[in-house]
Amino acid sequence: MKPLLSVVSPVYGAEGTIDELVKQLVEVLETLDADYEIILVDDCGPDKSWDKIKQNSIIHSRVKGIKLSRNFGQHFAITAGIDHAQGDYVIVMDCDLQDDPKYIPVLFEKIREGYDIVYTLKSARKHSFFKNITATLFNKVFNYLIDNKSHRSNNNVGAYSIISKKVVQAFRSYNDYHRHYLSVLRWLGFKHCYIDIEHKERFEGKSSYTFSTLMVHALNGIVSQSDKLLRIFVTLGLSISLLSFLSILVIVFLYFVQGFLSGWASTIIIMLFSTGVILTGIGVLGIYLGKTFEQTKNRPKYVVDEKLNDELAKN
Repeated sequence: MKPLLSVVSPVYGAEGTIDELVKQLVEVLETLDADYEIILVDDCGPDKSWDKIKQNSIIHSRVKGIKLSRNFGQHFAITAGIDHAQGDYVIVMDCDLQDDPKYIPVLFEKIREGYDIVYTLKSARKHSFFKNITATLFNKVFNYLIDNKSHRSNNNVGAYSIISKKVVQAFRSYNDYHRHYLSVLRWLGFKHCYIDIEHKERFEGKSSYTFSTLMVHALNGIVSQSDKLLRIFVTLGLSISLLSFLSILVIVFLYFVQGFLSGWASTIIIMLFSTGVILTGIGVLGIYLGKTFEQTKNRPKYVVDEKLNDELAKN
């Protein structure tokens, strides 16, 4: 019996790309010695992507559509796709065709060598200079905060990947409310490798991620994966306390040796600095408490509004 390959792609604002995406996927998948299904997860974008998914699900019976009840975010859409995938192997890729489907045979061949995860490593990301710089900066900070010392942890490792059934089952059991697809895979572990690919220009349109949404996404990723921010502020607080104590000793010494003239400027600066550190530390603690509160609500990670071709099974 042929293995079943599931391709999961989160869709947001991709009305003009879906036809070409499905066309290229079908052309590539038909060349493999495997059955396949294409799962397009509509994350309630502002356009008519769902109508396009419907049209393609009628033309191609192997195209499955999942429409979420509202915009939950890219990584929840990926989660929904993986939860509904029936494949022995699952490929995750973006819908904008910057991830070229031509690498699917390479991914499929590589994972059948005995790996559980095959990541893609982009030679260069086809994004704006500003986005590449901020992505690199975030990646360095993120990996420092989660103590990830892997030499492959740079921002050129993308979500385009293939995972085995074993990893799919482990991924489904991962119950954290705040999640990032690659971070979950890194946490799960398993035997993995990398293949080099070329990152293409977007087929059409531009990224829906704004600077503010990227910042929120980055903060969620850091807080959900590590408590190092809290430990940094504990260290900073202790350091300031030690510095203040040493300053007191210096002031007392100078008072008895040569006298000490107090000044408002130095006092105000110390007060403002200390207050800023305290308020920032309280803010970080509040973020962690807020995330804990959201996790304990035990709400579903996403809600499905509608499905297409959901009964597709392995032949």
